[in-house]
Amino acid sequence: MQASERPFTAERHPELPAHQSQAPVSGGTSGSATLLDPLELESLKLIMDASLRVHARHHFFTWTQGVLQDLVKHEALICALRNAEPMSFQVDSFSTSPLEPALFSDMFRQDTSMVPHIIKTWEENSYRPVVCETGAASQFAQSSLARELNRIGADTVITHGTYDPFGKPASLFTFACRAQTMGQKQVYCIELIVPFLHQAWVRTRIDRPAESAGAHPGGAGLLTSREQEILRWIHLGKSNIEVGTILEISPLTVKNHVQKILRKLNVQNRTQAVVKALALRILNN
Repeated sequence: MQASERPFTAERHPELPAHQSQAPVSGGTSGSATLLDPLELESLKLIMDASLRVHARHHFFTWTQGVLQDLVKHEALICALRNAEPMSFQVDSFSTSPLEPALFSDMFRQDTSMVPHIIKTWEENSYRPVVCETGAASQFAQSSLARELNRIGADTVITHGTYDPFGKPASLFTFACRAQTMGQKQVYCIELIVPFLHQAWVRTRIDRPAESAGAHPGGAGLLTSREQEILRWIHLGKSNIEVGTILEISPLTVKNHVQKILRKLNVQNRTQAVVKALALRILNN
């Protein structure tokens, strides 16, 4: 995770040290709509409306990594839902990066420096979005999470969430971005979108019998172990040549496997294959 030249950019708050409020991010909504032009406002409405049709993990992936990118460009999105225990979270990550998204989830859970500091800052600043720098000059540069995000070009993270009646985090959403794509407009959009993110993501966590029934009890049984292995590498953005090199088979053999995968899943291309595999829980990350 990375940001500009300060560890955090949050709404100016009298208790914050000066180095944390050099470029405050307004958390208020009054008058902030002027930050968006008419087309952006229309796009925001469409994104919010689309969130109401998210009921499964692959819907959430398509929504956040598709239309949501139009207003908030990000390299990865880390979603955390608090468990009953304090500072204990269920975490899931979404990214089109070739790196394994599950890595972000594990590192978020294990982080003992940046994540607690982000949460503390968010709480102390009246639950307004918090921007955190994670580049080489950041105090969190040695965090394994920051280093992993740096590998996909994310030098800034923006975190916002929801809270329970006791003022404790209920959910947190961390957007890992490139600093040049982030400004007050994007932070404002995140503030408006997070309640929709929360509701959509919670719906994906609910076990829906109807959905499970349509997803074959043994979804993974549709594909051979080799086909599943190849599909995982495709999900990570690898080409046929790269997959062949990794598995020590020819690109032509990989191509033949891919064609079989498409037929078995009844899809037209590799992207559709990945989305359907996520829906059938063949890919679990």
